[in-house]
Amino acid sequence: MRHRLKDVAERAGVSVKTVSNVVNGYQHVRPDTRARVEQAIAELNYRPNLSARSLRKGRTGVIALAVPELDIPYFAELARHVVTAAAEHGWTVLIDQTGGGHEQERRAASGIGDHLIDGLILSPLALTADDLAGLDGLPMVLLGERVDHGPADHVVVDNVAAARQITAHLVGLGRRRIAAIGAQRTPEGASARLRLAGYAAALADAGLGYDERLVAPASAWHRADGAAAMRALLDSGVRPDAVFCFNDTLALGALRALHEAGLRVPEDVAVAGFDDIEDGRFSIPTLTTVAPDKERIARLAVELLAGRLSADRDAPPREVVAPHRLALRETAPARP
Repeated sequence: MRHRLKDVAERAGVSVKTVSNVVNGYQHVRPDTRARVEQAIAELNYRPNLSARSLRKGRTGVIALAVPELDIPYFAELARHVVTAAAEHGWTVLIDQTGGGHEQERRAASGIGDHLIDGLILSPLALTADDLAGLDGLPMVLLGERVDHGPADHVVVDNVAAARQITAHLVGLGRRRIAAIGAQRTPEGASARLRLAGYAAALADAGLGYDERLVAPASAWHRADGAAAMRALLDSGVRPDAVFCFNDTLALGALRALHEAGLRVPEDVAVAGFDDIEDGRFSIPTLTTVAPDKERIARLAVELLAGRLSADRDAPPREVVAPHRLALRETAPARP
């Protein structure tokens, strides 16, 4: 729990103004009063909200972007677009990696420790709307699917529609045993649940049954996880003729496992991913994928944050859906 100035004042038995005077180093505080306040600060482990203080005094010209993993190429590419969009406002971007952990995300949402920032763009995996509602009012824009109808502006991609479209494309290629790699049952797996829902909806649209044996879990979405999940599918005796991976790094791992098994892509197994990372444009064969407009996502997030830092600060939270498209390449090409 992060304590406030008011908590220190109550502990020390003084006014909030007196605590503020001590924190700011003003000299006209009686020594015994200063001692009580300093003791209360130590007991409560109070840290001044430097971000809030800077907003009262003016702007720092620094915003923060907090994402789960920078070694996931999607987040690295998104970060590049955020830096570009922020530069148009004269802002510098502080980038933080949370690992998707609750405490790390809470620290980021509280202002990245004692760093002076004007606002935050956050992609949470662990925090809930209730977690965010209980924090101080740092201007914030959320990315991703973890928090729905939360206390801050939100930029999302329609994951259900996108997954439904890419699965329908695989059906349109004549594939009938379509596997899915990337299912997650944890609270943090919001994107996985939405993409699985879109996959299941496309199968239903085509009159194909949902077969649990064709759904491979992946606790993380790295290349090694995709390869392991693809090998598990093949070893189970289930022979898919297509696979939809819930991100491109999973798909790249699946491609490796198929190659090792002597299966041809797309002749034996068509493969599709999600995110349109640059690596997929250079894989052999090149990767068919859902392509969220990462540049647009970044620009929307920066513009929403800019609005919160000006006249829109007290407006109700807004949710904006960013566009996506299908990038049809060699692993599951367009039909002739």
